[in-house]
Amino acid sequence: MQLIMFLVFVCVGTFPAVISGPGVKVVVEEDSDAVLPCSLSTEESIIAQVFDWRKDESQKEVFFYDSGLHYNNGRIGQDEQFRGRVSHYEDQLMNGNASIKIHNTKVADSGIYSCILPKLEPIQTFYVELVVERLLRDRSGEIPGASKPSITVLDATKDWSLLQCEVHGASPEPKVQLQDGCGNILPAEERRGRYYVTLNITVTKTDRYLCVLTQEEISHQSRAETFVFISGAGNTTDRDVGVGIGVAVVAVAAFVVVVVVVLLKLRQIKKKKKLSGPTGPEAEQNSNGLEKGTLMTPETNNSHSTAQNGLMTLTTFSELEDMC
Repeated sequence: MQLIMFLVFVCVGTFPAVISGPGVKVVVEEDSDAVLPCSLSTEESIIAQVFDWRKDESQKEVFFYDSGLHYNNGRIGQDEQFRGRVSHYEDQLMNGNASIKIHNTKVADSGIYSCILPKLEPIQTFYVELVVERLLRDRSGEIPGASKPSITVLDATKDWSLLQCEVHGASPEPKVQLQDGCGNILPAEERRGRYYVTLNITVTKTDRYLCVLTQEEISHQSRAETFVFISGAGNTTDRDVGVGIGVAVVAVAAFVVVVVVVLLKLRQIKKKKKLSGPTGPEAEQNSNGLEKGTLMTPETNNSHSTAQNGLMTLTTFSELEDMC
């Protein structure tokens, strides 16, 4: 109530005013855009009007529009916090829409915003509460106490590896976990101090391992990872089984291809022999149609042609049989 009275006194003085309250609550995630609504119920044009957006009791200048002139086209006076991040809906001014959009919101943008139209009779004021929720992300270097974890291999054999996950200088107190490559939380030996956490675990499987630190109070999460290879004979994972099956399938497929190629070559050789016919003296005798010393007569010549035609016919049937 004090905020409303203050805004009315500062912006409107003793003139009559219409105050739309308690207003609208807008909740967005950090780094996203937020639309703060402010529209006239009469939908009358405000192209030639004035509307002024301010934040909190500090009256930070968020956006000011005056008959086409605003902070994005030459007007000065916008608060540094919002410079270059606020826009309005130019094409909807004719419908009485004075809403704005705050781009790439930050947690610091959270607060109470007022939209004032001072030239209307009566003056109208709208209130919007903006809540910007933090995202859980790596904030090391941004916030004091937002630490980064580390993970190291302390000892190893062909059958196991001893891993250590360490966190130093973390405040507030963090939650620290060791995870495998699938995100499963692994049971580990834990030691804690005032500002440090140490986790130790012995692993026996080839995999990717992560040390994950979370500080929800400051929306901070960071991780470190390492890859461990276990060469022991007993180290068999689902991934190894899958690789083995894949290799076996490829080997069988290659063998089948070789067998098919060999069979096709043999079939081609067989066909060539059938088409070429007999060779040597027998071929010479058949080509002449008679033994040496025998005269060629029309009858024998016709018989020879008939025999050749019959041979051709038989060859054709043989080819069809081979194709089947």
